[in-house]
Amino acid sequence: MNIRPSAAIRQNYNEIADLCRRTAEPIFLTKNGEGDLVVMDIETYNRREKMLRLREELLSVEEDRLHGSRGYSVDEVAAMMRSAIGEASGHGTSE
Repeated sequence: MNIRPSAAIRQNYNEIADLCRRTAEPIFLTKNGEGDLVVMDIETYNRREKMLRLREELLSVEEDRLHGSRGYSVDEVAAMMRSAIGEASGHGTSE
């Protein structure tokens, strides 16, 4: 865990930015000895956001399943995908 005083962001921006990119870890900035901000590079941020969205989606699906929502078999999903691909390519039977 990287912890720096908040003044470090003003004094050593390039060093902190390089450290964020190199380690792909957030840097925690303190103000008066207390946690104040977290800094991370944009790639790490985007990766974490995608992971959080995926976890939220998985949690939602699991909650639905626990409340009795019907799932689909692999064969049913494959058939739905083939149908959607056929319709998108103009070969579907939606006419």
